Amino acid sequence: MCGILGLYGYDPVAAELLQGLTAIQHRGQDAAGVVTFDRSFHVHKGIGLIASVFERADDTVLRGTCGLAHVRYATVGSNDLLDAQPLAVNYPLGLAMVHNGNVINFTELRRYLYEERHRLLDTSNDVALILYTLAAELESKDLKELSVDAIFDSVAATQARVQGAYSAITIIANHGFLAFCDPYGIRPIVMGRKQTERGTCYAFASETTCFDYLGYELVRDLEPGEAVFIDSRHRLHSRICRLAHQAFCVFEYLYFAREDALIHGRRVASERVRIGKRLATRFRQAGLSPDIVIDVPASSYFFASGLAEELGVPYRRGLTKNNHIGRSFITPGQAQRELLVRQKLNPIKEIVAGKKVAVVDDSIVRGTTSTHLVRLLRQAGATAVYFVSASPPIKHTCIYGIDMSIRREIIAARHSAEEITQILAADAVVYQQLEDLQDMYCDLPCCYACFSGQYPTGASAEILRQIEQEKECSNRV
Repeated sequence: MCGILGLYGYDPVAAELLQGLTAIQHRGQDAAGVVTFDRSFHVHKGIGLIASVFERADDTVLRGTCGLAHVRYATVGSNDLLDAQPLAVNYPLGLAMVHNGNVINFTELRRYLYEERHRLLDTSNDVALILYTLAAELESKDLKELSVDAIFDSVAATQARVQGAYSAITIIANHGFLAFCDPYGIRPIVMGRKQTERGTCYAFASETTCFDYLGYELVRDLEPGEAVFIDSRHRLHSRICRLAHQAFCVFEYLYFAREDALIHGRRVASERVRIGKRLATRFRQAGLSPDIVIDVPASSYFFASGLAEELGVPYRRGLTKNNHIGRSFITPGQAQRELLVRQKLNPIKEIVAGKKVAVVDDSIVRGTTSTHLVRLLRQAGATAVYFVSASPPIKHTCIYGIDMSIRREIIAARHSAEEITQILAADAVVYQQLEDLQDMYCDLPCCYACFSGQYPTGASAEILRQIEQEKECSNRV
C-alpha cells in the first residue's frame, strides 16, 4: 500500500506535488519521491519521510508542468533507494510511473520480460513490472503517430499480463498523462480538476485529501479497468480497457484512508461511525456492559464513538499518542513494531481506573499492539478490558498490498477468538462479523480476502507461497 499523486497543468508543479504529498504521508513512510518533466525527466527521491527526503531539495531543479509523487510502504522488495518510486525509462518515448498495489504474478512477469522482451529488471519493486510491460506494449505501436487508441490498447494488454491490485499514473513524454487501474479496481484512485486562466489542470491521487490541500475539485473515482489519458492539448480521453468485476479493498475504510477522504462517494469518517455502531449488536449478544468506550488513536476514533453512541455509554479519550511516532502496522519487522507500540501509546489513568473499558482498534493482525494495550490498561487500574476489533478476524494473507503476507504472523489464522482472548489476557475480545460488513457494502462490491480467503483475482497455492517467500526474504534483508 502506497500513496500516489500526479499533476498535469500549465505552471510548474513541483511545489504543489510536495504540498499534496504531505496529505498522504500516512500511506507510506519508507521512502518518498517526485519526478517532473519538461524536456527531460527530473527525479528526486530518498529513504524516509517527506520532510527529510526533501529537506534540501531544490524545487527549481524539479522543472516542468507535469509530475508524479509517491510515498512508499514496502510490502515486497527491499527498502533500498533503488526500489523507491517514481521510476523512469527513456524508451519508448520516455515513460515515468508511480503505482500503488501489488503484482502477484511477479515471477512469471520477470521471466516474460527477460526472455520475450529482453528487459533485465534492476529493482524488486512491482512498479518496474508494470512500467516495463507497458513500455513493451507501446514499442509495438507506431511511435511517430501514437494514437489515443494505441495507448489504450497498450494499457489493455498490460492489464491482461499484470495480475494483482494496482493503480498507476504515468507520464508519456511530450504526449500526455495516463492513469489506469487493475480490472477489479482493488486499489483506490481518484481524479480531480482545477480551472485556471490558461485552462483545465488535472490531478490523480490515492485520496481526495490531496485535492482539498491543492484546491482541486473531485471529478470521480476511476472505474475498475479504466484508463484516463490527458493528451498534450489537455483533452481528456477515457476507456474501460479491461473489466472483470469490482472488488474494492474494504481495508481502506477500516484503516488506510484518512478520515476526511471521500472514496466511492462515502466519507471515511462516516463509514467508520457506521461500522462502530454495528459492533453494538455483538456486545449485547455477549452480555457485555462497559462503563466507557475508548479508542486506539488515531484510526479508531470514529469506530469507538459510533459504538459508544449505540450502546449509550460515554466515549472517552483514554489513550494518548506520541504523534512523532509512525504507524506501527506499516513498520517493517516485528521487533521495530513492538518498540514503536511501547513508545507511542500511554493510558490516562484517571479515565480508565476502576472502569470496565471497551478499547476499540481498527483490527487485530499480529496481536502485538493489542496485547500491549491490555497490559497497559490493567496497570492503569481498569477493572475489565474488552478488546474490540472493528474488522472481522483476519485469517488469511493479503496479496494485494497490505502487510499481511506471512500467515504464521496472523494471530487469527492460528487461534480462535477464545484463544486470542487468553493470549491478549483480555476479559473478552469482540470482533466485527464479516456478514455485517458485507451487508453494509452490499452496493459496493469489495475485496474481503483477508477475512474469507476468497481472492477476487484468484490465487494458486504456488502464488501464495511465492508471495510469502518474497516477504520473508525482504524481512531478512
